[in-house]
Amino acid sequence: MASIKPLGNRVLVKRLEAEAVSAGGIVLPDSAQEKPQEAEVTGLGTGGTDENGKDIVFDVAVGDKVLISKYGGTDVKVDGEDLLILSQADILGVLTD
Repeated sequence: MASIKPLGNRVLVKRLEAEAVSAGGIVLPDSAQEKPQEAEVTGLGTGGTDENGKDIVFDVAVGDKVLISKYGGTDVKVDGEDLLILSQADILGVLTD
């Protein structure tokens, strides 16, 4: 089984499933659905230091549900699973229950 560990201040996330039915009850085909902006954090980068020499601190943890930038990150496929590697700056917020 292949795995991937992001480097630096990058975060590995798995997009959560998009709604397949519109608010009016119409079933949407995959081609008409927008990319979901909600994702679950599955891996954190190695950290390091920023340009000012300060340690990079992650504001998220593995398992957190987050809201991500619509067009940020790079899509990757690992063992048939679609994942996304993005900078921590592309995470807009942590979803709470």
